[in-house]
Amino acid sequence: MTDLPKFTIPTLTPDEGAQTAAVLQERLHSLNDLHLTLKHVHWNVVGPSFIAVHEMLDPQVDAVRLMVDALAERIATLGVSPVGTPGALVASRTWDDYPIGRGTTTDHLAELDKVYAGVIASHRSAAAATEKLDVVTNDLLIGQLHDLEKFHWFVRAHLESAAGALGTA
Repeated sequence: MTDLPKFTIPTLTPDEGAQTAAVLQERLHSLNDLHLTLKHVHWNVVGPSFIAVHEMLDPQVDAVRLMVDALAERIATLGVSPVGTPGALVASRTWDDYPIGRGTTTDHLAELDKVYAGVIASHRSAAAATEKLDVVTNDLLIGQLHDLEKFHWFVRAHLESAAGALGTA
């Protein structure tokens, strides 16, 4: 857990503010990693459907970067200093680095399917952890889940057959 803030938002104790900020800090690292990964894929995707995937990713990068900013600002609002340095992100990671460099649209999208599934599962856990602790933080996380799940659907739609099966299953 982070150090106790000197102040936090009304109705939360400094300990509750620190607990909430710690949940958000983990999400901050995860989404910073996601936006870098999405940009990496944007630069390295090749093959059939290249332009569709290449152009699909930039709006996702932009949206995830806005999510990161909202999380960092919420952490600061709770009285804690958000940490956005690359070293802190790498030191706190509990997931593997993205494994593909230059690769086909199918290979990248199959890997992004896994990335989004992990990010969404962790984001849902964070939302559950804040449900009774801080409704504003919980609302922020739920709103972000809406977009993350939509982006995951975009990725999966490229992998899906007409029968509804994922080509990577």
